[in-house]
Amino acid sequence: MRESAELSSLYAQAAAATEAGSKSFYFATRFFPPDLARSAHAIYWFCRTTDDLVDEAPTVDQGRRNLGEWEQAVRSGFMGARPRNPILRAFFDTVDRHQIPAEYPLDLIEGCRMDLNQVRYRNFAELRVFCYRVASTVGLMMCKVIGFRQPGLEESALPKAIDLGIAMQLTNILRDVGDDLRLGRIYLPQDEMEEFGYTPDDLAARRINDPFRRLMAAQAKRARDYYASAEPGIAMLNPRGAYSVKIASDVYRQILAVIERNHYQVFERRAVVPSVQKYWLTLRSMALPVARHAAGSAFSRLSPWKS
Repeated sequence: MRESAELSSLYAQAAAATEAGSKSFYFATRFFPPDLARSAHAIYWFCRTTDDLVDEAPTVDQGRRNLGEWEQAVRSGFMGARPRNPILRAFFDTVDRHQIPAEYPLDLIEGCRMDLNQVRYRNFAELRVFCYRVASTVGLMMCKVIGFRQPGLEESALPKAIDLGIAMQLTNILRDVGDDLRLGRIYLPQDEMEEFGYTPDDLAARRINDPFRRLMAAQAKRARDYYASAEPGIAMLNPRGAYSVKIASDVYRQILAVIERNHYQVFERRAVVPSVQKYWLTLRSMALPVARHAAGSAFSRLSPWKS
């Protein structure tokens, strides 16, 4: 069935919003086939808008009202109502095409609500819930879009997608410590701050000392452990989309490496991966399966990129 001009226009707007909002995410989607890229852009547009309803609200109460109205519109969409909001029209076209369950976007809304109701996290167990809701849910939606290499892999792949989302969100948290502090949000677990001897007064003063570097190094290690756990799941995805997920993972890992090389100077300096380095990472990812194939069948049996 031919797509309407309105829907084509909405997907074009979603692509523009993705390019403007997240250079790393948009870079990775450029390696999707066009149909998958469109769906990825619609998901990003939805997720970014949900987040902005909180971050751009002038007051906490207004943020709660915004999010409540948005949640109701999303629930109505899953009950069959045609959304009036153009962002939701593109999103629900993607939902219908890929059978995305309601729990993923609704969990994401709950994660954004946590930013209104909870600005400190006592421990990593609490923080992990937040990471799952705001990041792993995006990975789970993308799994529905991409599909899997073969039937029966979904049960094994989804926990890996959850781990990748947590790894990426932890990377964001480490990169944005200074920006989040300006918003009154502290994502570093309180018990670990105490363990490493880094006080709330130190954080308020944006003090970079040995306790801070040890605290941040522990968070970086946790993120790396989650990236390592997630890695096998990428090979379980449909090859049409797995390559882009690999690129996204590599770019975010490189952001983490930049944070470490900067000695955790995160209060006034934002860690970024230059475009030329992103392309180098992409070429490296392209070369790896070729090299493995050339090494012979015994080696290729170990390759996560084996067809």
